[in-house]
Amino acid sequence: MRRPRGEPGSRAPRPTEGATCAGPGESWSPAPNSMLRVLLSAQASSARLSGLLLLPPVQPCCLGPNKWGDHRPPGGGPRAGPVQGLQRLLEQARSPGELLRWLGQNPTKVRAHHYPVALRRLSQLLGSLPRPPPVEQATLQDLSQLIIRNCPSFDIHTIHVCLHLAALLGFPSDGPLICTLEQERRFRLPPKPPPPLPPILRGGQRLEAALSCPRFQRRPQQHLIRSLAEARPEELTPHVMVLLAQHLARHRLREPQLLEAIAHFLVVQEAQLNSKVVQKLVLPFGRLNYVPLEQQFMPCLERILAREAGVAPLATVNILMSLCQLRCLPFRALHFVFSPGFINHVSGTPHALIVRRYLSLLDTAVELELPGYQGARLPRRQQVPIFPQPLITDRARCKYSHKDIVAEGLRQLLGEEKYRQDLTVPPGYSTDFLLCVSSCGAVLPVRAQDPFLPYPPRSCPRATRDPAQRVVLMLRERWHFCRDGRVLLGSRALRERHLGLMGYQLLPLPFEELESQRGLPQLKSYLRQKLQALGLRWGPEGG
Repeated sequence: MRRPRGEPGSRAPRPTEGATCAGPGESWSPAPNSMLRVLLSAQASSARLSGLLLLPPVQPCCLGPNKWGDHRPPGGGPRAGPVQGLQRLLEQARSPGELLRWLGQNPTKVRAHHYPVALRRLSQLLGSLPRPPPVEQATLQDLSQLIIRNCPSFDIHTIHVCLHLAALLGFPSDGPLICTLEQERRFRLPPKPPPPLPPILRGGQRLEAALSCPRFQRRPQQHLIRSLAEARPEELTPHVMVLLAQHLARHRLREPQLLEAIAHFLVVQEAQLNSKVVQKLVLPFGRLNYVPLEQQFMPCLERILAREAGVAPLATVNILMSLCQLRCLPFRALHFVFSPGFINHVSGTPHALIVRRYLSLLDTAVELELPGYQGARLPRRQQVPIFPQPLITDRARCKYSHKDIVAEGLRQLLGEEKYRQDLTVPPGYSTDFLLCVSSCGAVLPVRAQDPFLPYPPRSCPRATRDPAQRVVLMLRERWHFCRDGRVLLGSRALRERHLGLMGYQLLPLPFEELESQRGLPQLKSYLRQKLQALGLRWGPEGG
């Protein structure tokens, strides 16, 4: 017995190759080639083919309790309600005309989610037939008008689904359907909040905001000066001034007007500042090798040291280190930090090693620069090398340094046995290149001589000393100077000053001169002129 068409068990028509037929409620993913033929035959726009892969499935919808009092999905109960029944009719429509009739003849039963179901079924009908007939333009226009008329009742998900399916079916992007759906989509989006108005910052607040910004430029002197000038005295808090001091020190900005403002603030706010804040305010003066014009600057620091020395040992030593770079060491503070009580107190603290290193440098400064000092000194057993390794800035910028090419120039000019590189001399200062020179100016093999001069310097007459001189070639790289490139940083100036006081003859090699040499031959000629200007001789004629 022949089964009626459409009953279970009947054979369904075989889909064409490349097309996939989907049943009710299933997602449909057509092959591009077959859909291209379909859309071209239906006078669809090929520009909308990009929507083929963007077909979100229409979710089955449950519209509330039915007459059985439960929330059964469509087709889940013994008998579907009118709304669910219309969805099943749309999903089983066999032609575009039938699809449109179900929508037009049941206006009271049509809901928003029925329109994406209708569009999806239309795309399934076009994709499931080997040779689909062209869709009448009136059918598409009628469907378009139905969707436009009911679009205000759609939710955002329904609007998105309709947009994708309408693009797939070839509706023009500037046509009424796409434009209406896009307008509704934009209307449903949450409004963007207006950008917050920038707060009105006063002088001190603007200064703090600028200094706290990680992208703040490295040369903002005029901006800082303007913000500082516009700030009222009560707006210049210790926090703001500490930020300013740290910024100047970090970027090597030797700006007198800003440094003088910090010095004046320190004097005015002396009673309210503790040594931990003062050490940060004093830091740029020593690092930038700048002695302020403020006359009360030094007396103010001496009073703060006398008041706070026993409270914060590390802060006290940090303040003295900055003053040491400025050659302004107060005797009373030195008496205190070299006392046995202070040394014993810091020996058991976590920062004992760094304090002993700083105290060793202070003791060296007393030995070399304060001949009139008669107070306590750091015991010999407490002394440690000041700088046992190259400074952090030199290690970080080693690939930009001229040291390697200068070393190669000296090797070719003098020979490897005539100089020492990176030698640390007592009491702990590193040297770039050291030469031993006889009394007649001949460069001697370093390994045959004692490269170190005695420390502390002996008080005996010069004639009884070693007649050989020690010449130290000092590289003055760009980062050894303040940002203006004319003043050495405090730590560099201190090292050169102390090496000179210990008896070493210094030969500076400024970065401007080194950068002007083009290649090794020019550099060798430059080094030859520098050494000969000191009266040095080497090679066969030098012995």
